[in-house]
Amino acid sequence: MAGPGVPAPVIEVACRAGEEFAQIYYDTLDKRRHLMAPLYSETSQLVWNGWKGDGMAEIRQVLQKVPSSEHSIHSLDCQPIPASASGNTTAVLVSTEGHVRYDGEQKTRQFTQQFVLMKDDVWKIASDCFRFIG
Repeated sequence: MAGPGVPAPVIEVACRAGEEFAQIYYDTLDKRRHLMAPLYSETSQLVWNGWKGDGMAEIRQVLQKVPSSEHSIHSLDCQPIPASASGNTTAVLVSTEGHVRYDGEQKTRQFTQQFVLMKDDVWKIASDCFRFIG
């Protein structure tokens, strides 16, 4: 449901983009990590539980340090970012929460992750922040 002053189509676009993105992102991260770079731009920023990467090359290096994984998403929220806050670019904030199991580990770990997606011709990750919970 759209909130005060936010047209319903804007909310629908944000939700659809965020849901489709999350499915592609976690599927690629878990099964085809070597194909992650096109999801980011040259100016993207990543913070992965304290490791930092700026731009595709550094982000690729950070993601290569992360063991193979299997993510399970329990919560997903998508919100449009106002044009006044995104330089008049279509942008969406995507927040996820779930559990991840890494190769060689029996237990899963709870995590939260936030993405800012920006659309030029295609959606790209502008900012990506991953944190373990607990």
